[in-house]
Amino acid sequence: MSKKAFRPDVDAPEWRGGYSPYDIIKEGTIAIVIVGLLTILLATFFGSPDERAITMKIWSNADPIDFAQTAISEMNGSSTTAGYGAPYNTASDGVQLGPLKIAKFMGVTIPINTVKDFIINPLKSWPNQPALNQDLATWSSASSSTQSGWVADYTKAAPNLKFVNGHIVAQTTNAGPVPALIDDLTQMAQSGALDQALVTGNGFYTTNYTKPLMFLADSGYLANLADKQHLTGSQWGMMNETGQYPGQAWLWLYTFWYQIPPFTTSSNADILVFAVMAVLSMALLFLPLIPGLRSIPRKSRVYRLIWREHYQG
Repeated sequence: MSKKAFRPDVDAPEWRGGYSPYDIIKEGTIAIVIVGLLTILLATFFGSPDERAITMKIWSNADPIDFAQTAISEMNGSSTTAGYGAPYNTASDGVQLGPLKIAKFMGVTIPINTVKDFIINPLKSWPNQPALNQDLATWSSASSSTQSGWVADYTKAAPNLKFVNGHIVAQTTNAGPVPALIDDLTQMAQSGALDQALVTGNGFYTTNYTKPLMFLADSGYLANLADKQHLTGSQWGMMNETGQYPGQAWLWLYTFWYQIPPFTTSSNADILVFAVMAVLSMALLFLPLIPGLRSIPRKSRVYRLIWREHYQG
């Protein structure tokens, strides 16, 4: 039987040079031990580099005005969550890739009604609040048009809110129980009760933090913290770490696209960047099957640079 012809674009040439001994088990064990000891030592002396998690309690005590203004944006539907669309609601079509409305196609899988889930239901769970219960009854018994009128009146006063003697003060004339509801929600948040109410509304297990995270993400407080920590999208946010610490540099290829047009201004940037990365990943995956490209390492002889010590022998 004749010998199969050598194909330079596909087949690797047979190595005819020398060999050097290498114990990968020994090297790997040494590396694991050294890295493990360094990790324990550095963690003992420096602790975690991560910042403390932001909660409703921290936010509402640090900036009660911003908390109250965010709460009214949840009631009037102007918050990001209220108008997000799928998977939280049907307020918009959400992200789409060309003619494909991907978010709308997937539907509402994590339903969030910002008025009920962020304001009314948490307040209903606050025990021993007779005045609050009366305000909630007034709100519930009113028609939707009356509720909208109250919220609209409070919205006009929202830019000039004040925090006086532990209470949110708003200059309103026809806002019904809304001023009291916003003030009570602020006090509930400052006590820490709102944090628990937002994660216990959907069952026994308290591991779903979607609602408090979405509520917090609507605030100006979190955005300001992110800006100071250089964590916003325009600051290569996904690559950075909180504080003065290096982040995940291997994400640069992903975050790079957010810094250039048309991704910088597109409302569909997330899905567009995902599509670009999917194409690049597929190209990398099938690189061994693409003629010409698969020959670049061999023809460029870059391997001789990487293994220069070997080829100098």
